Amino acid sequence: MKTAWVFPGQGSQHVGMGGDLLTHPGARDILTEAERILGWSVAEVCAGPGERLDRTLYTQPALFTISVALAQALMQTGEEPRAVAGHSLGEFAALWSAGVFDFATGLKLVEQRARLMDKQQAGTMNALIGFERDQLERLCAERSDVVIANDNHPTQVVISGTPAAVAAVSEASKARRIVPLTVSGAFHSPLMTPAAEQFAVLLEKVHFAVARVPVLSNTDPTTPTTDPALLKAKLARQIDHPVRWRETILTLELLGITRLVEIGPGTVLTGLARKTVRSLQVHNVQDLSALNL
Repeated sequence: MKTAWVFPGQGSQHVGMGGDLLTHPGARDILTEAERILGWSVAEVCAGPGERLDRTLYTQPALFTISVALAQALMQTGEEPRAVAGHSLGEFAALWSAGVFDFATGLKLVEQRARLMDKQQAGTMNALIGFERDQLERLCAERSDVVIANDNHPTQVVISGTPAAVAAVSEASKARRIVPLTVSGAFHSPLMTPAAEQFAVLLEKVHFAVARVPVLSNTDPTTPTTDPALLKAKLARQIDHPVRWRETILTLELLGITRLVEIGPGTVLTGLARKTVRSLQVHNVQDLSALNL
């Protein structure tokens, strides 16, 4: 059975943020190192008021840390993936799990990414469920202030842009359900380009190693690679380009993946996978009790 690991992105932060991880030596070491680097406790922020965790500045480092701690614990059971991917922020945990960089390097990158994105607070995002895709693509193509930011499933996407444009396109799409997202900006849209350009400069100075397994990047999931230069170039474009998750799952199927393990809070990615490739076996690792796969 060929297994791929996938890691959730921002938006899953309120679902079981690994409260039992302090009882596991390997995971506890990750949380301790995170507190040393960040100057604040991930466990305390996750257990505290939602208003703080909602802020990108805290959400992204916390989610990366929890995902890595769970993956570290899973690795210690002998589990190894054949390929990895992550949704938006989750791509950093995927790169860590493939050995592209160590935890400290990844967390510092995530912290810098969060600071840059937190400054770009213009815009908003809505999830649309149940719509006519051709019509939605036409509506977005007619405007420069809204894009399909997350292509998650044939009938589930997230649009991102100015508040007025997102509201107008959401209404015109006649989606069966419209869900405003709790985010601090229009992620994966051109409104994030200033943050993306600054992050690309930071990335140039970071060493990427050859990945142990192929990584499917958000901006180009149809060409999995272990090449560090390609992985860095794709990551540099991620902040202001769409997350092509629907294609990610379809590419995993083409690679012969038969089991998908989502590592981190929530079950969004396995839910999408079930709808996209029904033959996939899926598992979720949200806490230590789920480590025995």
